[in-house]
Amino acid sequence: MGCLDDGHFNVELENGMNICCGENGKDGAVIEDAVKVLLMGLGEDINREGIRKTPLRVAKALREGTRGYRQKVKDIVQGALFPEAGLDNRVGHAGGAGGLVIVRDLDLFSYCESCMLPFQVKCHVGYVPSGERVVGLSKLSRVADVFAKRLQEPQRLANEVCSALHHGIKPAGVAVIFQCTHIHFPDIESVFLDSNHQGLVKIVVSAGSGVFENKNADEWADFFSLLKFRGISMEKIHFRGSSDLSWCPSQSAKVSSKIGTVNPAMVTAVASIIKSLGEDPLRKELRGTPSRFVKWLMNFQNSNFDMKLNGVLNGGIDSLTANKEVDKNTKKICSELNLQFWSQCEHHLLPFHGVVHIGYILSDGFSPIGKSLLQSIVHFYGFKLQVQERLTRQIAETISPLIGGDVIVVVEASHTCMISRGIEKFGSSTATIAVLGQFSTNLATRASFLQGIPSPTSSEH
Repeated sequence: MGCLDDGHFNVELENGMNICCGENGKDGAVIEDAVKVLLMGLGEDINREGIRKTPLRVAKALREGTRGYRQKVKDIVQGALFPEAGLDNRVGHAGGAGGLVIVRDLDLFSYCESCMLPFQVKCHVGYVPSGERVVGLSKLSRVADVFAKRLQEPQRLANEVCSALHHGIKPAGVAVIFQCTHIHFPDIESVFLDSNHQGLVKIVVSAGSGVFENKNADEWADFFSLLKFRGISMEKIHFRGSSDLSWCPSQSAKVSSKIGTVNPAMVTAVASIIKSLGEDPLRKELRGTPSRFVKWLMNFQNSNFDMKLNGVLNGGIDSLTANKEVDKNTKKICSELNLQFWSQCEHHLLPFHGVVHIGYILSDGFSPIGKSLLQSIVHFYGFKLQVQERLTRQIAETISPLIGGDVIVVVEASHTCMISRGIEKFGSSTATIAVLGQFSTNLATRASFLQGIPSPTSSEH
């Protein structure tokens, strides 16, 4: 559980990271040019209204999301240490001489060094004061955020936060536990084969120094006792060396046969982004990152998937309609709920995902639509550079002529751009709705469908 093996932290406390790039404006321009190469590699028109400013937005988001490279831990900790005496009679531990201090449930995000997608971190950090001094509690969060705002891997992130706090505060010991959640984005082919695809990968990591160096120390028992209501126990902790596999899904992901050879210009563009952020693209852990990111991004290329669905809609719909008898007199609402979707925000090149709820009323002469066709329509519009409002409208407009016009579509999604930039709002979700035919004019009909949408049990779709 030790975290003090590396020797570079004292230097970083004084000087911050060694940034290998130039002026901020120049770096931003390099990133913008690289993003244009990526967009053109996807077959996009970089002058299209929706993505004309995407290079600028992506550059800004990446610079903001990796600002930790340009921050110094010393600037945060220095001046935030306060004198605090221990117990007067020196019996027991409390105050500035013993007594565990823990800050729980800090929400952070970081960028995965293997695939460059954001991952969420629930951070619990504590220390045992010594020298009759304590640190301002907010500084624990700020130091953790400095290291999170870099290209990271969970265990190294925990080690770096623990080591930096130990050197900066000089306590009796520091303990860190991170609950990390990584989006597991399927490729365009596997999503049809695995209807139970798990959208999130989770791992719990820890690091300790001083009195927490030994994972069996009594201090850890106190730490875990204060986390017991969060479902965290020693048995769930990932220890260094306990697994040789990377937690990032991209390390074991199968490459879609539709992607073909990776465009070397796109790979070079991603490498230039990594360098502009302040990292070394030749670092062992980052050497394969540009290629993995491009392979993932190519899922959103304009491809033969478009023609495949168009062929089904034009000539093969009868084979995909549901095998049901419909009472033409009842005109009940047919519905398919919780159809999974995955998409990519065209504004920031960040993923968003969630579920689609579809309701429709059959007109005379039309047959119910099978779930497989509805799911294909959802994926057809999902695997593109998108915005949620357009996605919702396109699904509704595609289904409408297949059932006679009366359709309602609700899309519920989690956007990584909401946590990795701007307001950094964790746990938020976005709902959009499109209504056509009776659903747009009959409030009771619309309300009947909306009331049937199940409440989400969690943010995982």
